Amino acid sequence: MSNDKSKKIILVAVNAKYIHSNPGVYSLCACAGKRNPDAKISTLIFTINQDIQQVIRDIYVQDPGLVGFSCYIWNISMIKKIVTTLRKVLPDTQIWLGGPEVSYCAEEILKQCPADGIMVGEGELTFADLVREYLLGSAGDYRQVKGIVTREFATAEAEMIPMDELPFIYRDFPKEQFDNRILYYESSRGCPYGCTYCLSSVEKQLRFKSLDKVYEELQFFLDHKVRQVKFVDRTFNSKDSHALAIWRFLKEHDNGVTNFHFEIAAETLSEEALTLITSMRPGLLRLEIGVQSTCKETLKAIRRVMDVEKCKTVAKTILEKGNVKLHLDLIAGLPGESYRRFLQSFNEIYSLHPHELQLGFLKVLKGTPIAEEAEKTGIVYETEPPYEVLFTPDISYAELLKLKAAEEMLEIYYNSGQFGRSLAILEDLFETPYALYEALADFYKEKGYGILQQSRLKRYEILLEFYETAGTGRIKDEQDWKMKECLLYDLYARENLKKRPAFAGKQTEEERLFYRGNKQLMFDTHVEAFTEPDGAKRYLLFDYRQRDPVTENVIVTDITDEINERIAEHRDDN
Repeated sequence: MSNDKSKKIILVAVNAKYIHSNPGVYSLCACAGKRNPDAKISTLIFTINQDIQQVIRDIYVQDPGLVGFSCYIWNISMIKKIVTTLRKVLPDTQIWLGGPEVSYCAEEILKQCPADGIMVGEGELTFADLVREYLLGSAGDYRQVKGIVTREFATAEAEMIPMDELPFIYRDFPKEQFDNRILYYESSRGCPYGCTYCLSSVEKQLRFKSLDKVYEELQFFLDHKVRQVKFVDRTFNSKDSHALAIWRFLKEHDNGVTNFHFEIAAETLSEEALTLITSMRPGLLRLEIGVQSTCKETLKAIRRVMDVEKCKTVAKTILEKGNVKLHLDLIAGLPGESYRRFLQSFNEIYSLHPHELQLGFLKVLKGTPIAEEAEKTGIVYETEPPYEVLFTPDISYAELLKLKAAEEMLEIYYNSGQFGRSLAILEDLFETPYALYEALADFYKEKGYGILQQSRLKRYEILLEFYETAGTGRIKDEQDWKMKECLLYDLYARENLKKRPAFAGKQTEEERLFYRGNKQLMFDTHVEAFTEPDGAKRYLLFDYRQRDPVTENVIVTDITDEINERIAEHRDDN
């Protein structure tokens, strides 16, 4: 191994999307820099969509003496290819890997990839010590570094860093490095639960940052009016007093711009916490609740302690208040849950009408209890990342494929939030919510409509076409006008269109009359005439200068009286 002190140390992140940031490499960089002030440590940030040869070139020209990669299920395949080429073009550079995708199978990864070693577990103290020994050159001894695995030896697990010793990773980085990105923040590590599918179940110890430090760091986001901060605490409200204190701080210091995302356990949310979060500014909080299943046998099989009814009650309360964006998760392919039973879970949670409902599929992650038990329990999954379930004794591959097709429709039409009124009509035509998305998936397949090939406007037109097919046997005259108007409302609630959709008809003279003498208003808003059941016209103004912070739909105002007054004035003038 080369120990040229003059060479740089680089930490590489390969994110899934441009808008993501990687707090892991920033935390390692900051901690190692603090403990090794003479070290030349920097970061390089890429995405999995970038050309791999360009990524290799960008690393090569830096001529690093040591390079470390942050490894996850979404980037490990790409990183293996990068490392294989880097070893050839930078033969004297030390290459280290770390992260959850390599921590639990280090020896196996070293057989597949020409890295020098792997950092396992939490990386801050391990990487800081690794840098120290690297700077010592030939005098350094990597056997002194806890938490590493090489081809020659493995050392004992490193201690867990006290949370208050973690540097605030955003203060010293150039602001443009985080512009237009989601920023991630942690106020605690560990999880009190033991869900067998989750890596957090491996670490039982809960650690919290002191509230004074949290307040100081959150104020930085507020002062800089960061758009979104996503807490990565595995169960944010695992300690009620900690969660309450932070939520109170955010309410009292709200800047009117920044929103904060938390993953919570709804069934353990205290009444005080529920009252607090439902009293906040609309859009200030976004909450994610991992329901995963409503099947008691399945919850028991995955060692998840949850009161499903309490969880649903809390979700209903939050949704009825309407000030918090709520995301609920389900996982298909869990042990003990058949296809039909999963549909029951789906329909049960969908009926709450959260703002987003994720239909996910079990990932059998290395290091989790469910992976260790997979052979015994009969769970069969992909051998390559993302290790997704293929079938189980309870659900077949064909059934999972049906769920995947429905999930694509759910993402496009429900989770986009763009078709609320239209979907409400369609839901009434089907026996269950899932039946709607299954039928929609079948319709796409039958018509040959590609999922990624359709424009936003085309998706509205396809939904109308689907409705006309799904409406066979109904008294169509009573509902067709309503479906078209709901589609039109949904469309203009999101899109400031310059071209009217084919199903909308021509703009009325009254709508054009509204904009006479005010061209700027015409660019910023849209007026649309809707017909009531009795035939009367109702005029709505869609104002694109204002959006609901929870639903992201524009503010809509009824201007029927104003339009009628202008019509009367126009007649008088003529």
